[in-house]
Amino acid sequence: MAKVIVWNLVTLDGFFEGEKKWDLDFHARAWGPDLEKLSTDFGSSAGLLVFGRVTYEGMKAYWTTTEEEGEVKTYMNALPKLVASRTITSSDWNNTEVTADIAGEIAKRKRTLDRTIYVFGSADLTESLLAAGLVDEVMLAFVPVQLGKGTPFFKDGARRDFHLLEARPLANGVILARYTPEPSAA
Repeated sequence: MAKVIVWNLVTLDGFFEGEKKWDLDFHARAWGPDLEKLSTDFGSSAGLLVFGRVTYEGMKAYWTTTEEEGEVKTYMNALPKLVASRTITSSDWNNTEVTADIAGEIAKRKRTLDRTIYVFGSADLTESLLAAGLVDEVMLAFVPVQLGKGTPFFKDGARRDFHLLEARPLANGVILARYTPEPSAA
């Protein structure tokens, strides 16, 4: 049975992007040997990459055109990908499927895959998967930056508690934290 792990970089004030879509300048503060190794580890353990439509469009645009070479580019283009969307129905990005029933698809894939399912970015999708009880772990890189404004990673809504699995500082001041969502009391 596969685990679903959500991965994202967030600022200390909880934003995963700035005021504009794809305003990710703070990622440069986090990037370094530690996150590069983590990224290559994702590629070797992943059975499926999952994106919301907006994140998918940005990832596809970047990874299919970048001149950057390396393991991360190779796995991003090669691994199976699943996109949650009600507005697009197909994709020309290698190994990509699109579904309007993301919760149903993730539940099915959790039962049938034996490698990790990673959800990259995709705050709205993450909220849906957390609400459906499909997320096994949330892994966040807390970047020592305060943006003041931006798009929050966690949406307003019901309270949700998490159990800390691991927290470790990286050489550049980033804190890598792994949590598991606690079952809802409702």
